[in-house]
Amino acid sequence: MPDHHVDPLVGYGFLVSLGGSEPQAVAAGFEEVEGLGASITVVEYRNGNERQSSVRKLPGLRKFDNVTLKRGLIMDLSLWQWFDTDPPDPRDVTITLLDETRAAVMRFHLRDAWPCRWTGPHLHGVKSLLAVETVELTIRSMQLEVL
Repeated sequence: MPDHHVDPLVGYGFLVSLGGSEPQAVAAGFEEVEGLGASITVVEYRNGNERQSSVRKLPGLRKFDNVTLKRGLIMDLSLWQWFDTDPPDPRDVTITLLDETRAAVMRFHLRDAWPCRWTGPHLHGVKSLLAVETVELTIRSMQLEVL
């Protein structure tokens, strides 16, 4: 059984693997991952012979939020090329959370992920900004694994 942290895990150390069969499919250097979430739709149900104020709440469809990845724009078009593939190329994406010693402690497995949105950098002639590209992934499901 793995050791469990008593203190909350930090969110600044992580690795992202974009799956796929090509060597460039594994991407590093993401500065931000957001949207790791899920919800279950609530279905309200009432029998015809029940009072109007009596409603049952039943579980409906399980939905997974879109996941957004941001990284500094580099001379690598793999995110754009993945987005530009028609039809979409679903991949299993893995996000590995690291502890303070850079040891892997948890994994988020995103199943059948594909990019539904790509955003290029914000360019500004006066400000000194880092050029950042953003890709938004839609996913079929997500599993969590404690290491």
